[in-house]
Amino acid sequence: MKKIHLPVVALLLSVLSAAAAPAAHAALKDGDIVFHTSRSAQSLAVQRATGSRYSHMGIVLLRGGKPYVFEAVSTVRYTPLAQWTARGDGGHYVAKRLRNADALLTPGAVARLHAGSADYERRPYDLTFEWSDQRIYCSELVWKLYQRALGVRIGELQKIRSFNLDDPAVRAKMRERYGDKVPMDEPVISPVAMFDSPLLTTVETR
Repeated sequence: MKKIHLPVVALLLSVLSAAAAPAAHAALKDGDIVFHTSRSAQSLAVQRATGSRYSHMGIVLLRGGKPYVFEAVSTVRYTPLAQWTARGDGGHYVAKRLRNADALLTPGAVARLHAGSADYERRPYDLTFEWSDQRIYCSELVWKLYQRALGVRIGELQKIRSFNLDDPAVRAKMRERYGDKVPMDEPVISPVAMFDSPLLTTVETR
């Protein structure tokens, strides 16, 4: 019987172990945009108002080589990707990337995204979806970060009146947030407007 050298056995075992291990998030890069279905109290209203499965989103920014999601929740913060993923419904998310990312997301552009995040970090979440920088909601954060750092507008702004405001869940949430004074002409960027943008392409679905 032919003898197999121990180094060869070790190499085979390492290859087999790597093949059996679950895929990591190594494919995600700085600037990728991730979407999931939040389990927050307002998620259903957002879904029904916008006609979207996805109600929450953020931007991937690497820190120490590891993926974090820069997001607006109770405050604007960095959240480890695994923790962000676990918070979504069923652990499911979709990651998208600029179609021309190789040309646009140069080291300098990535540095501007990282630097721009400092303007928003720790700002409170915007429960009334106002187009100001005093408080920030999730899609507004990502839209403004890209627009101001790279001059790229991902998704078209809409006015509140353009959404499905007749749904009971939406009406209840609107009364809770605005009372009888709904700012119908307030500009808003929704997660689905960014999700459906032709500027983006899907790079990962989990």
